[in-house]
Amino acid sequence: MILTSKVFGISIEAIVIILLLLIIILGIALFFTYKQTIYISRKYYALMKGKKARDLEQTILTRFKEMDKVKANERKITKEHKKFKGHLDSCYNKMGLVKYNALNDKTGDLSFSLCLLNDEDSGIVLNTMHTNQGCYVYAKEIIKGESYIAISSEEKEAIKKAITSNNNIKSIIEEEPEETFEIN
Repeated sequence: MILTSKVFGISIEAIVIILLLLIIILGIALFFTYKQTIYISRKYYALMKGKKARDLEQTILTRFKEMDKVKANERKITKEHKKFKGHLDSCYNKMGLVKYNALNDKTGDLSFSLCLLNDEDSGIVLNTMHTNQGCYVYAKEIIKGESYIAISSEEKEAIKKAITSNNNIKSIIEEEPEETFEIN
């Protein structure tokens, strides 16, 4: 028997089919909601297993104390980093080395000039001359890339190498630490 009556201009068969589709969609939504509830319940019971409210509060307070210690340690390290960075200017962090044969004889390239400079291109140049009679070492002061004492061509070359050397140490130390998150 086919019903031919209409409700709001729609046949009853169409209304029944629409309602059945809505019931099926709601059933599927109910199934997924139930699965999600079970998943959340398992996580909740795993978190609360063997814990009372006071135990959970103690755990949270312990974590906050640990975070405070980490923040204090980070401040200490940052302060030390700035202190070391300040001392870097006075450290020798540029080097130039030139090996040479002092007397053009059988001794070979055993003589050398070593220049050690800081950021302001001030420091020392060491000249070691190896001869048949012995080994002689001379030290000369360098101020802002210049020597006020006569220097050899090898010493000039060592100074030039030191001034133009790639300053990797300074570039590493001068990097600012990454921003940290403040927890209030």
